[in-house]
Amino acid sequence: MALKRRTKISPTFSMSSMTDIIFLLLIFFMITSTMVAPNAIKVLLPQSKKQSTVKAASHVVIDKDLNIYVAVGSGREQPVTLENLPGIINQAKTDSTDMFVSLYADESVPYRNIVEILNLANENHFKMVLATRPPEAKQR
Repeated sequence: MALKRRTKISPTFSMSSMTDIIFLLLIFFMITSTMVAPNAIKVLLPQSKKQSTVKAASHVVIDKDLNIYVAVGSGREQPVTLENLPGIINQAKTDSTDMFVSLYADESVPYRNIVEILNLANENHFKMVLATRPPEAKQR
């Protein structure tokens, strides 16, 4: 006796629910990524024609009020005094490669303060890279 089913079972898979979930996740990540604001110190860098491709392991920031901040690795900037600067950078120094420290100094910082940090780096055998911004495109 052959019995037939009234409803047929479809062997296909509907992707419409999966695409809805993907779009909802995409919208969620787009909204949350715009809300995240980096905690960085605003520094107006001088212009330069050439840019360095060196990746620095840590960076030193001097803002327009002559406050000094240090960020080791990809961490947040911490305020530091000139005397504590070598100790903090030494903690991040690795034995395997030469470590570069980038120096971000505001345009209005006196040259004397920049030279103080460069001398301090030279005494402690750090390799410093001065950070600049690329030249602005010429308008026609």
